[in-house]
Amino acid sequence: MAVVASAPGKVLMTGGYLVLDKPNAGLVLSTNARFYAIVKPINEDVKPESWAWKWTDVKLTSPQLSRESMYKLSLKHLTLQSVSASDSRNPFVEHAIQYAIAAAHLATDKDKEALHKLLLQGLDITILGSNDFYSYRNQIESLGLPLTPESLGTLAPFASITFNAAESNGANSKPEVAKTGLGSSAAMTTAVVAALLHYLGVVDLSDPCKEGKFGCSDLDVIHMIAQTSHCLAQGKVGSGFDVSCAVYGSQRYVRFSPEVLSFAQVAVTGLPINEVIGTILKGKWDHERTEFSLPPLMNLFLGEPGSGGSSTPSMVGAVKKWQMSDPEKARENWQKLSDANLELETKLNVLSKLAKDHWDVYLGVIKSCSVLTSEKWVLHATEPINEAIIKELLEAREAMLRIRILMRQIGEAASVPIEPESQTQLLDSTMNAEGVLLAGVPGAGGFDAIFAITLGDSGSKLTQAWSSHNVLALLVREDPHGVCLESGDPRTTGITSGVSSILLE
Repeated sequence: MAVVASAPGKVLMTGGYLVLDKPNAGLVLSTNARFYAIVKPINEDVKPESWAWKWTDVKLTSPQLSRESMYKLSLKHLTLQSVSASDSRNPFVEHAIQYAIAAAHLATDKDKEALHKLLLQGLDITILGSNDFYSYRNQIESLGLPLTPESLGTLAPFASITFNAAESNGANSKPEVAKTGLGSSAAMTTAVVAALLHYLGVVDLSDPCKEGKFGCSDLDVIHMIAQTSHCLAQGKVGSGFDVSCAVYGSQRYVRFSPEVLSFAQVAVTGLPINEVIGTILKGKWDHERTEFSLPPLMNLFLGEPGSGGSSTPSMVGAVKKWQMSDPEKARENWQKLSDANLELETKLNVLSKLAKDHWDVYLGVIKSCSVLTSEKWVLHATEPINEAIIKELLEAREAMLRIRILMRQIGEAASVPIEPESQTQLLDSTMNAEGVLLAGVPGAGGFDAIFAITLGDSGSKLTQAWSSHNVLALLVREDPHGVCLESGDPRTTGITSGVSSILLE
């Protein structure tokens, strides 16, 4: 009876800040770091007297956080009420449960008996996140292990998560749990929504691209419910690139108009939940999603510098404040940044096409460049096709350097460390390493992480170089697939990351 769904974490390669406003695009890569949601009944049978019940049980377990929460679900109003002694709540999962069940009510308008029986059995939901979502740097250091991916690989899958200690004055300026910035809340919300919708018969994750019960694909239904749940749990309507990536995988993304969720925001305390969801599912979702992934033989690497995290909301707030105070300068910078992002996107797409049309030559060039620093790549431009490939590689590097300069300028103008000096030095040395195409700070920037795109097999040298600079290379790689149905509990099937069964294009 158990249903297991998973959804990937993300890396926003380009589009930081810009992606918040239409029509600016962001390139977002999905990863092999995945969140899993396991849904099964609490009780195998329904007692005859329980058909008259007005409430049913929901149990939410997060083994990595050693947390278990119990709720009562109103079968009339579809609202959750916590009955746990602890006050540790998960608003993302709570919204996901309520809105997924509301969608199930709408989808089974005529035959509610089967749905009612499923709900009366109770819902037992377990959430698990790949280790890659969380920082285990302190544990590795305390064990005296080197800062290498191999050390991370010695941790048990779905390892326990350490909580940040409160400050001496009782406040906690750091987040409760140290994370790596892969969009854990979006991946978790999407996995829970997908698992519940499949369990309740609303979508079929084994064939999610076909048209479903709401006149659109099942993936689109998952996307709308997950976006709504995530935005309302956050208390604001973000760009949504992280949820879109969790549903559909790697892509070029342009955000939806925030107005599509204004009804849900206003109605959150008033109207019945199924009415809200009905309106959301009929809404004009005008986001744009174009297929995108890294060209062949290029690899994504993420590094954790260990210099303390950054608060994305406060950085975004500071940049918006600067935009309003100096709109002309902001518009000029925005346009230049948008042009540089488009240039990088174009170069990567051209390289994908060159790989498809001239595979053997492309393979040879990437192999040769992977052991050389970028200034020596031109030595292999001996034939017209070789020359064309190397030209695109070098122009992609130039576009990334322009992006970094512009991001630094925006940071300086807004007085926020989008690419702090420590990160600049690290990124410069990374880009000067053998076989590295480009490097940058993902998303909103700050101290959280750095990323690099490497050629061929040059990654192992890079991770060694990072380790010598006190940077922990994570085990994260690009995996272009989105949400999927898994074959079983990842703790018993040995799945720790990546897609196990059904791959969604």
